[in-house]
Amino acid sequence: MVTPEQSTIPARRLAALAGSCHPGPLVVVTALTAALAVTAGQEPGRCLLTTGAVLTGQLSIGWCNDAFDARRDLATGRRGKPVADGTIEAREVWTAAWAALALCVPLSFACGWSAGAAHLTAVAAAWAYDLRLKATRWSWAPYAVAFAALPAFVTLGLPGRPWPAWWVLAAGALLGVGAHLGNVLPDIRGDLATGVRGWPQRLGPDRVRLLLPVPLVTASALLALGPAGPPGARHMAALAGAGLIAVAGTVLGRRRERAAFAAAVAVAALDVALLLSGGGLGTGAS
Repeated sequence: MVTPEQSTIPARRLAALAGSCHPGPLVVVTALTAALAVTAGQEPGRCLLTTGAVLTGQLSIGWCNDAFDARRDLATGRRGKPVADGTIEAREVWTAAWAALALCVPLSFACGWSAGAAHLTAVAAAWAYDLRLKATRWSWAPYAVAFAALPAFVTLGLPGRPWPAWWVLAAGALLGVGAHLGNVLPDIRGDLATGVRGWPQRLGPDRVRLLLPVPLVTASALLALGPAGPPGARHMAALAGAGLIAVAGTVLGRRRERAAFAAAVAVAALDVALLLSGGGLGTGAS
């Protein structure tokens, strides 16, 4: 007979796995890619494949990150992570990461060989960040590669396998760099204490706070001014808003680093809106 305590074990492990996959970034990146696929004109079946590939890729990345960081989290007594809290073992998270990656590969190539190669390049860059590059001066590079590869994954899955416009790729890379800076900013001091010396940690919180708006606003400018023809009022308003928010975040961030991070999130949201309003991502698709 199964006791009530025993029956809750699988549920607890599933909840712990869900907490270990970095659900916030997973939902955001997967939803953004699904929206890009619809905007670019992918058929419903291809949209599902694209979304499934990104979902499994993001699961593998999140689980890899938590499994690899398990020793550091345990050593520093970090709370709020399932492995450090003792609700799941690192080996179980590793198993989930490799299983998700094994699913990601065929799903990616089901979208086409070139599209699959683009997406797996993004996934490989993220794994390289988790396993090695996070603690080096090149920590920004995986973010730039991965964020630029996502719109390429979408458009290369269209008939004719078109590449997105150069300004879409450049804006994606800049958004990735901004996401890296914003994600690390609140944790720089703690990272330094545990020996993580990536690019933002080497710069220090004050320099990162001042630098953070630059890639995001530059991405806004590319997305607003990149499409053919004169920019519309909506695009110019979004660009102006991004600049104002970035300046406000930099000023307020002198006292509260979370304010700079919140401003970066708001600018990134405007950039995403501009990207989605780009229709065919510069390929001519509708």
